[in-house]
Amino acid sequence: MSTTIKDVAKKAGVSIATVSLAIQNNSRISTATRNKVLRVIKELNYHPSRSAKGLVTKTTGNIGFVLTDDHFLKTEPFYTMIFLGTEFVTRGNNYYVLLATIKREFTEDDELPRFILEQSVDGIIIAGKVPEIFLRKLSSYNIPLVFVDFFPPTGKHSVVMVDNINGGFIATKHLIDLGHKNIAFLGADITHPSISERLTGYKQALESSNIKIDPKLIITDEDYPARQNGYNAAKRLLEMSKSVTAIFACNDAMAIGVMQYCADNHINIPNDISLVGFDDVEADLMLNPPLTTVRVPKVELGIEAMNMIISMISDKSNHHPKKILVPVELIIRNSTKRI
Repeated sequence: MSTTIKDVAKKAGVSIATVSLAIQNNSRISTATRNKVLRVIKELNYHPSRSAKGLVTKTTGNIGFVLTDDHFLKTEPFYTMIFLGTEFVTRGNNYYVLLATIKREFTEDDELPRFILEQSVDGIIIAGKVPEIFLRKLSSYNIPLVFVDFFPPTGKHSVVMVDNINGGFIATKHLIDLGHKNIAFLGADITHPSISERLTGYKQALESSNIKIDPKLIITDEDYPARQNGYNAAKRLLEMSKSVTAIFACNDAMAIGVMQYCADNHINIPNDISLVGFDDVEADLMLNPPLTTVRVPKVELGIEAMNMIISMISDKSNHHPKKILVPVELIIRNSTKRI
């Protein structure tokens, strides 16, 4: 039978309440009493329950992690690694991460995740783009929030973002340095801040090299940055313009769609068209040719987000919005070539 808090209290000769206060390092008990209780805890190999801690701290010890189900399904390697990063942090901080997905088309009639309704989390990490109606319903609960890879268009929020502008810049500059001038940008869901910032980086790189921005080489009206939409965008682009020698796709999923379109239409990468993606998902290495891309430190995004939300929970007086930009790195493989 496992040791209980009553066993600890009895052996230490104190009340159950005193044991709870000692576990929380509460200043209401003396150092000598705390040390005695902790010594007994160690001797009895007692592991305090989450509910016992919560009675003293008025916290749950849980952090919610929310994203839309299509993000999780369609871009699983990306958000899975972010989630893994949050879990790495909790191993040393006595927190649990509770995962919930919501519908991409979340409506007024849809329920919030149960851990929000039951108020069984101390803070929430929101990964990727979520519907405005979800955020509006969530706001009434006054729970600390940290956004990852997205931030709402209005209001001030604590966010952890990739350095998307620099990522878009170095991806495009790499193509320019290889001699390309007719460089296309393929994106989707351009209202997403990450995608729009990558487009900004693309434009800045062209401008810095005195290359005129051609609106016909920019396609951003697909609804979601998925493989099929990359395929569709490549079809539209290359049927319209035969002068394109290089493409910067807003993420690896769309870049893989571009590769498939090129393969289906006997267009060789990189001999006919150089291609750069963004994210560096594991599948990139298995492509033919392996994809040049911008590496996003996905685990680090999760680590930074979890550290930020824990800090907000620990210091309730300091909820000023913070922004962390995580740096990116260009990974050159075989999908780009000098012309």
